[in-house]
Amino acid sequence: MTAAIIVGLLVAGGVWFLAQPGLLRVILGFVLLGHGVNVLLLASGGLDRRRAPFVGEGAGDPAALADPLPQAFVLTAVVITFGVSVYLLAILRAESVEDPDVSAADDMDETDEPRAGR
Repeated sequence: MTAAIIVGLLVAGGVWFLAQPGLLRVILGFVLLGHGVNVLLLASGGLDRRRAPFVGEGAGDPAALADPLPQAFVLTAVVITFGVSVYLLAILRAESVEDPDVSAADDMDETDEPRAGR
């Protein structure tokens, strides 16, 4: 029950942030939605099964072992969410640094030749 409430709050907060104007709020909404999906995936693995999925002597009942597949999905989702969040923050940084008064013609040298590497 607790996982369902957490998922609901994270998804509701993420959708609310996505509906707000501004790129930073959209990024926060995306991160909250990502966390909500991660908690949902972990909850789908069974919150009542917490034993490590070891096979061998003393392993016990296989039905009581944790399912490793949702854990692998969550680990992959965390990495993807982190990468997309960093990309969105880089876009936000590039947008905030850009000066609207500078045009491409102002970026030329006095000889009207492009600078090296551009």
